[in-house]
Amino acid sequence: MASHLDFSGCKKRKRGERVFRFKSFGENGYPVGLVGSSFRENVKALLEYGHVEGGSLCSTSSTGMKCWSFQLQVHRHAPAHVVLFVVEEPIEASLNRHCKQCQYVGWGQHMVCNKKYHFVLPSADTMVAAAACLNCKDTAAINGNVGNSSNSLVELEGHMMHGVFHSNGFGHLLCVNGLETGSDLAGHQILEFWDRLCTGLRARKVSLNDVSQKRGMELRLIHGVAYSEPWFGRWGYKFGRASFCVTQQMYQKAIEALQGMPLCLLIHDHLATSNHDIPLIFSRYHTLSDNSLVTLGDLFHFMLELKSRLLPTDQNSCIDSSYNPEMSVETNCRWSPKRVEMATRVIVEALKRAQFRWVSRQEVRDAARAYIGDTGLLDFVLKSLGNHIVGNYLVRRTLNPVTKVLEYCLEDISNHVSPNNQDGLLRNNPKMKAAWYKISKFQLMKDMFYLYKHILKDQKLSSTGIFSAIPMAVRIIIDSKYLVKDYCGGGEVPMEVELGLQGKSNIYCTVMLTNTDQEELDHDQNYNKIISNNATLPPYECLTLKNNATVDELKKEVERNFREIYWGLRGFVVETIGNLKNAKGTDMVFGLVEAGQKIVVEGSNKDTRGLVKQEMYECGRREHVVDCPCGAKEDDGERMVGCDICEVRQHTLCVRIPNNEQVPHIFLCNRCEREIILLPSP
Repeated sequence: MASHLDFSGCKKRKRGERVFRFKSFGENGYPVGLVGSSFRENVKALLEYGHVEGGSLCSTSSTGMKCWSFQLQVHRHAPAHVVLFVVEEPIEASLNRHCKQCQYVGWGQHMVCNKKYHFVLPSADTMVAAAACLNCKDTAAINGNVGNSSNSLVELEGHMMHGVFHSNGFGHLLCVNGLETGSDLAGHQILEFWDRLCTGLRARKVSLNDVSQKRGMELRLIHGVAYSEPWFGRWGYKFGRASFCVTQQMYQKAIEALQGMPLCLLIHDHLATSNHDIPLIFSRYHTLSDNSLVTLGDLFHFMLELKSRLLPTDQNSCIDSSYNPEMSVETNCRWSPKRVEMATRVIVEALKRAQFRWVSRQEVRDAARAYIGDTGLLDFVLKSLGNHIVGNYLVRRTLNPVTKVLEYCLEDISNHVSPNNQDGLLRNNPKMKAAWYKISKFQLMKDMFYLYKHILKDQKLSSTGIFSAIPMAVRIIIDSKYLVKDYCGGGEVPMEVELGLQGKSNIYCTVMLTNTDQEELDHDQNYNKIISNNATLPPYECLTLKNNATVDELKKEVERNFREIYWGLRGFVVETIGNLKNAKGTDMVFGLVEAGQKIVVEGSNKDTRGLVKQEMYECGRREHVVDCPCGAKEDDGERMVGCDICEVRQHTLCVRIPNNEQVPHIFLCNRCEREIILLPSP
């Protein structure tokens, strides 16, 4: 019977297996320091620390995938673990050797690599599903029917995180699922973890398809209006490519158009249509803000900043300044409001006796226990009291930076807060303002969704004037979802590695094929356009050579590296070195070129084994012609329809087929329709 991965130990730590800290995993030196500037070298060094899982993950090929796992500790005091799986996928095991993500983000000119490395943080559901898949595979193996078994771990959807790297250092973040999808980790924790991995492994560039949402709102739209960048921009991801031929300039203009939308005009328009909700929302946050909110960008920026400062209270709770002791009680709380109020008063009296000095949580708790014996009730109230108004006092709470202990104190606000005068206390404290004006995080998100729906998405503003730009600007931002982060700082290779260490130096090489059959390529104009202007040159690779290395040794090292990385260069043989064409094989390299210099090496494939030239690149052989009214000439991942006569493909939206409608069984493009109409009648 075929062996399989042991997922039973993923929730429970395997005996003797090393556990790594989640919050620092991937940092330089943890678990391993950089061993070079090559992604391949660093990922191999990392896998030395992983637990080798038994068996094969591949469900449709006899060639298996190797797999390693890392136990990661998220919390130390209340032990909680997640498991990182790293799956090495050789091209022989791939269902499709060409990468769709590369094609969509504009990397179709890249050569196909020999290997991919999948980094997966499974969710609880995908962990169970993967184990079930492998159990099914064992049964299929017994029956001699492995090819019909279920999908593998890397093909499952719903992971907390799934990223993949090509062996040349280019990668894609395929999915991130945070707390809203039932994950054990927040989205920002997962992104920080992924970013450390990419940095530590020396990735070149990483792309992602930004479809992130928060409570039904597109985050790239909300954060674009508020911060001029998508949510992923916090980690350095920027506009990479868009659908429907949207350019970066169009994207920037759309952001500026929405950000600069005047609130006064929006208020006037909604009052004219008897919609008073949006003016009320504007008024509410204008009162809370210290600065004037003039534009839609100002409003969304302030709301998101305020949201980050509000306490994560129960969704239905709201702080009400007219209620004494002004603490909301959760509907599912096991203590009555009267008992909570009594415990609150006891704690406030204990803090009064401290004469407005900072007191540790334990001291407050011990003083209150003389009157309240229920320690659970005291803990609940102390947890809920921080930065709340109780009568004429503000209960402040902070973490002592030295002792790391929570401390409390009272602030008398009787001279500042009255029904007619609240500005003295509230002017410079947004959190206090939110408390006074009954703004909870739940209410803020509700207001934001209302603005999102009625202004940005389903807006019913007048179709003329300044408001006519809103629908087009929104669509441009929504279509700009392919983001890229450059981990090389704009260069082709990471140059931070020092040269001349331990009798060795670095040199940067790429290769150019000299035996390309141009006649074979000429039939596909789209293909020629993609790989023109020397775009077929692979990225430079850093080769570490001895300071006395010869030209012949350089040739062998170039052949070894590029054969190992690229599927289409397995038979690559060096013929000439651009800078060293007249050099002899026994000449020393660093006597002819400087350390750190870039070199283009020319050569040919002596053993192509029937390899078709177009198949060497991620764009692959073009099976369909794309010629859309929007200007698109390549597949960008959006839904398309092909003409049944000329077979040219176009976006369904561009030919007025909504996404919620099925593609018609027979479809003719406008050009073919016109030609049919012009045909003479029989």
